[in-house]
Amino acid sequence: MVAVVLPGGLAFAVVGGVAAVATAVATPVVRRLAIRSGALVAPDDRNVHESPTATLGGTAMLFGLFAGALTAWLIGDFSAVFAEPSEMLGVLAAAAAICAVGVVDDMSPLSATAKVAGMVVAGAVLSLVGVSLVVLRVPFFDTMILSSNMSALLTVVWVVLIANAVNLIDGLDGLAGGIVAIAAATFLFYAIRLGDAGVLTGSSPGALIAVLVVGICVGFLPHNVHPARIFMGDGGALLLGLLMAASTMSVGGSTDAVFSGQAFFFFAPIFIPLFILGVPLFDMAFAIVRRAATRGIRVTHADKDHLHHRLLRLGHGHRRAVWILWAWTALLSGFVLWPTFTGSGDAIVPIGIAAVCLLLFTVFHPRLRGSARAGWVDGDGGAQG
Repeated sequence: MVAVVLPGGLAFAVVGGVAAVATAVATPVVRRLAIRSGALVAPDDRNVHESPTATLGGTAMLFGLFAGALTAWLIGDFSAVFAEPSEMLGVLAAAAAICAVGVVDDMSPLSATAKVAGMVVAGAVLSLVGVSLVVLRVPFFDTMILSSNMSALLTVVWVVLIANAVNLIDGLDGLAGGIVAIAAATFLFYAIRLGDAGVLTGSSPGALIAVLVVGICVGFLPHNVHPARIFMGDGGALLLGLLMAASTMSVGGSTDAVFSGQAFFFFAPIFIPLFILGVPLFDMAFAIVRRAATRGIRVTHADKDHLHHRLLRLGHGHRRAVWILWAWTALLSGFVLWPTFTGSGDAIVPIGIAAVCLLLFTVFHPRLRGSARAGWVDGDGGAQG
């Protein structure tokens, strides 16, 4: 494999910046159109916002994606990626398709079967253009070069898995956008590191897709943090899930080269996204097990027992609950990046200590704060009595 040097940091910054600005500019326009068309999400038993809020923010993110991709093509630094443009064109086509499915669901709810069918179509498009899982290295086994049929199947499964995970975690203002932004930035640094080591070719679109995801999330978040003026909706959540699936497959599922940071992750770079996206994936797995164990409840049945709902019930406010889950994502991302850049696992102790501190804060902070308030009230009342 002949290595091609990846574009410099300035090129990535320009592309990500254009995607961010385009998304930020398009979002208020989409919001006004959503309000005029009645595309509003009303408060209910499951949604925690307090007033009807515009949705369809995913269309603004899609616009930012296309603007950033066009910029990458025009500036020439990503010429290796666009030398054979079928992969990026396929990613953009799949993104438009899955976003359309989500927007239709935002306007008029689709059945779970119809939504999954849309994800399957988007995943099939990625497989057809070559953005797919080709190499699979299982812990303690030899590297497997997948057959075309198995590659297509696992590609579709991966898209459905990641898209659903992002969609399910999208339950608080700014939560999904922040988690995906952190995860995509982490994977961008990982892809750049592989490129510097000569493991990843410059023709791989993985790093470009990752910086585009960072850009559209950063551009959308100012409009989406609590109190949100607009939601990304299923259109945005499924879009982000598909793009993260495409980026991770393009980088981790297409190379069997050995890299020093891989040993820490079972010698398999495709497993790294499972750490980076650990929060939404754990939430999805927990939801499936929880619902499957409850009689009379379908796995697709929506509920208020996701991680963010539980944090709210613990006593954390809306913003603090979001920040906690962002922090967990950042911690898991640091766990991935450290050995990738250093080739050693000597960050286990400090990251472990940080994890324990974050866990204690997550569990005990509301109780301690409540106890302090109760003690202050009791003490004040006693002094007056």
